Amino acid sequence: MSLKDQILADMKTAMREKNASQLESIRLLRAAIQRVEVDEKKDLDDDAVLAIVEKQIKQSKDAIRQFNDGDRADLADKEQVHVDHLMAYMPEQLSETEVVSAVEAAIAATGAESMKDMGKVMGMLKGQLAGKADMSQVSGLIKAKLS
Repeated sequence: MSLKDQILADMKTAMREKNASQLESIRLLRAAIQRVEVDEKKDLDDDAVLAIVEKQIKQSKDAIRQFNDGDRADLADKEQVHVDHLMAYMPEQLSETEVVSAVEAAIAATGAESMKDMGKVMGMLKGQLAGKADMSQVSGLIKAKLS
């Protein structure tokens, strides 16, 4: 079953169970997927759908940060529920030690020695860790190792 089919099945289940928050999250996700499909005039594969899910999660996490800064815990909680629903479509996340070892292996494999080589390391890791780790965290680790 493709990721798009799983999302559709989950939407139907949320409708039957009258789970309003999950239904809202799935509808927002489906709208984002359909928007990209219409813009690009093609059906998206699982990798492209996963990238959209990641983008939605990143946007919600940014919104949570802003709501918390503005003392709007109610809105931050609503966004956190949205993130929790979307995380169901992400592959299992790697632990911090696994991410650190992947970063160290990529630095060794590319022979990176300074910040000038960060692009090579990120390029190598982007394919390996996409969806499995927070890429901003990975970027921070690479900067720390190459500094």
